[in-house]
Amino acid sequence: MTVELDRAKGQRLLSGRAWDDYCEQVRRAGHMIDRFEDEADDLDRAEWYRFVTRLMRNGFERFIENTEPERPRLRDTPWRQGINFQSPDQDHLLAEFVDGQHDYRITGNRGTIPYFVIASWSAPQPADVGARDWAERGVEGLADFDPATLTTTGFLQSDVVHFDQDGNFEIIVSRDRPAEGQDWLPITGDCVGLLVRTVYHLREETIAPVMRIERLDGATPRPIRSADMADAVAKAGQVVLGYCELVRRWWQDNLARRPNRIRFSRAVYLSNGGVPDRHHGFGTWECEPDEALVIRFNPVACDYWIFQLCNIWQENLDNYEDGGGHVQKYRARHEADGSILVIVAAQDPGAGGNHVDPYGHRHGGMSLRFIKTAGDPPPVTLHRLPLSVLRAKGLAALDDLTPIMSGEITD
Repeated sequence: MTVELDRAKGQRLLSGRAWDDYCEQVRRAGHMIDRFEDEADDLDRAEWYRFVTRLMRNGFERFIENTEPERPRLRDTPWRQGINFQSPDQDHLLAEFVDGQHDYRITGNRGTIPYFVIASWSAPQPADVGARDWAERGVEGLADFDPATLTTTGFLQSDVVHFDQDGNFEIIVSRDRPAEGQDWLPITGDCVGLLVRTVYHLREETIAPVMRIERLDGATPRPIRSADMADAVAKAGQVVLGYCELVRRWWQDNLARRPNRIRFSRAVYLSNGGVPDRHHGFGTWECEPDEALVIRFNPVACDYWIFQLCNIWQENLDNYEDGGGHVQKYRARHEADGSILVIVAAQDPGAGGNHVDPYGHRHGGMSLRFIKTAGDPPPVTLHRLPLSVLRAKGLAALDDLTPIMSGEITD
């Protein structure tokens, strides 16, 4: 059966049918923007098409360049391609697997990174993906094959990893528990890969970790086969559709229905490969160029927290490279009572707090995450008011306004 299936995959690739299906998949995914009609403005639409090209690059990097079964790698995610409100203070290393039938060893040095966590993933992925056409099925095909819906099946925090005096470590990745005393990341037979999240407090003061992965059976690398490439092209196309549908669904079916509110949902976060070492709240924000949003919360005890603005496609705003668009624990200005005040406005109104420039956007997603905290996340209050009033009266302008209350935990 395997030989026949590989032959069918190879024929589909060599005939050009796999490529045609990929191109049609991407074309259809790109046109999902049409469902937003007037809800998406010109800036949203420009960023949408850029978002799609980033997803294409992500698919090529992950599934064509980094899914060789005999040559596993831990590679950085593609530059500027983010999903699920990726933190500017967090880097990601990915290892892609065809399945979880092999055992691995991760070795490396932690540098001076304060914290990292490694997760193993599964995803809906039948064995015959390279032998079938997917574009015609559209989003219905995601029920059977969705590289963008990742379920965390195991995770390992750096807090429990054993490091030598120089920061070196070794972790076994396998289905069966290794010998006593070895650090272990469990995987399942349907594992499709690993994700390493490295969390920086102050990036410029930190030596980045170095990590490598190898198969324990000493498999020898080999040339690519047409069946491999058929699978890779199918995954590269389906991940574009999967993430396009994910951000559309999150916005239109969820977040946009409760503007200027943040909600903490463990189920929502874990549905896209999250790990249970944090509380991560999601919401949307709306603020016209002549308005301001004043957001306040009292941080709970944690290793790290970050508040960030994103566009409606869950991407960091383009000013994040200049340090904009977000406020985090180790750089934030605290109020006298210990609370955090975030002011979202096109210009700094001079009212104190932490100013966040929405960088030409009038709406988008926002996120508040707390990493390594034992308690519940805090309530979040939000005031929306004219920028001119806030500039003239300062925070006293909030006294006559009823705040929007959020930060609730739904599960």
